Amino acid sequence: MSGTLENESRRSFMKGAMTMIPAVSLGSGVSLTAAADTSPPDLGEYQPTFFDADEWRFIIAACDRLIPSTGKGPGALETNVPVFIDGQMEGKFGHATDWYMKGPFHEDVSPLFGYQSPLLPREVYRKGIAATRRYCEQTHGKDFPALDDQTRDQVLTQLESEEITFDDVSASQFFTFLLQNTKEGYFADPIHGGNKHMAAWKFIGFPGARASYREWVDQHDKTYPLGPVSLTGERG
Repeated sequence: MSGTLENESRRSFMKGAMTMIPAVSLGSGVSLTAAADTSPPDLGEYQPTFFDADEWRFIIAACDRLIPSTGKGPGALETNVPVFIDGQMEGKFGHATDWYMKGPFHEDVSPLFGYQSPLLPREVYRKGIAATRRYCEQTHGKDFPALDDQTRDQVLTQLESEEITFDDVSASQFFTFLLQNTKEGYFADPIHGGNKHMAAWKFIGFPGARASYREWVDQHDKTYPLGPVSLTGERG
């Protein structure tokens, strides 16, 4: 997804992406046994456990552009997507716990070869954020969060296409993780920190962990009348 997509196009993309991402994403190594928090934190008061203050401002600014708050549905900030990403950095995904992480590593190979870097995802984030902030200061004279929306979109697009190159981390790999985790945090069960009050599920009409909705499976083009249910039992 390009950072320059219009808000409505982004939302259509995100709704379509739901067909490819399970409600509880397995790609990040999240666990169904995670401790439930029935009272989601307010994003403005949340204290990140992995990101420092500058990194946290970057994550918030980037997520806000990947799934903006303007439009028909909720944005990444309303759904606590940054909280989800912070949690992932301290979990199995951030530490690549169940990944094969031994060399040799090769660039420009098929994705079928798997992840090709000695850096843990949490290290990719840390180095990627630092390098992107330096680029913004050198090129635009401002830190990433201080840029206007259009310029932030431009920077994200350049990361995705690797028009920007860094010495110690792949810009495109950093963007890939950032976009992947943003989508996961938007659609995953709230037990993992994002999708606050199942707002994203309500937006797309997804029933969540509701035990019985078989009678609706074959009723196409009809709005599901019952709200979603989370793994903690929260009802929408």
